Amino acid sequence: MRMETIAGDFLTPEEKAEFTEFKRTRKEAEILLTLKKLIADASRRETDRAFLKKTCEFAKKYSMGGVLVSPVNASAAAKFLGGCGVRVICIVGGNGETLPAVKKYETKRAVGAGAGEIRLIPCYSALYGGNLSYLRREVRRVKRAAKGRTVILSLEDHSLGEEDVALGTKAACEGRADGVCVRGETQFLLRAAEASEGKISVECSGVENAEQLRALQSLGAMRLVSPACAALADDLFACLDGIPR
Repeated sequence: MRMETIAGDFLTPEEKAEFTEFKRTRKEAEILLTLKKLIADASRRETDRAFLKKTCEFAKKYSMGGVLVSPVNASAAAKFLGGCGVRVICIVGGNGETLPAVKKYETKRAVGAGAGEIRLIPCYSALYGGNLSYLRREVRRVKRAAKGRTVILSLEDHSLGEEDVALGTKAACEGRADGVCVRGETQFLLRAAEASEGKISVECSGVENAEQLRALQSLGAMRLVSPACAALADDLFACLDGIPR
């Protein structure tokens, strides 16, 4: 028997109202917890200063997991967030084909600009060629340069297949990265989770709606990245419309 049925049969009107408010409050708390695990993607080329500021303000409002930016916007994002606890997550590595020494330098600059986390683009030619030792080495160099900041290896490129994701995840584990980020599709999440053997976190990008978010969370995604966090939040809060105040 559902709790709502029990409430309807046995509670007084005042108790029913209290119970309804309890359900609403609990659901709101669940949504806010979900938003804390969400990363706002402000890394796209069309991101201007106005959009970046708006994204950072939204992230601050809901104490989100972070704001993902390109290196040119790391300093501005840090200023907009103002030490509120929301991380600046800076992409390092360009198109992936830069040398490890360049990625190391980029990481140091990102940290100096206020980044609390690094999103590393791996060398795709090494990944396609199965060169695990090269990938492991560049992860380690960036991890050292990050000086204690979280380092997540990006395995989101649409050219990557499941085995590429598995190899990249292995390199992340052996290079002592803190996690990997894959495209928000079930097969890539499960393949990365299998390859990680629980040693590092797995997160997903490209989340577009609440249904996709819930599905990926249920499969073990630790954090989720979305370019449309405001719309996603509206989607999540919409479920409260069915719970009267």
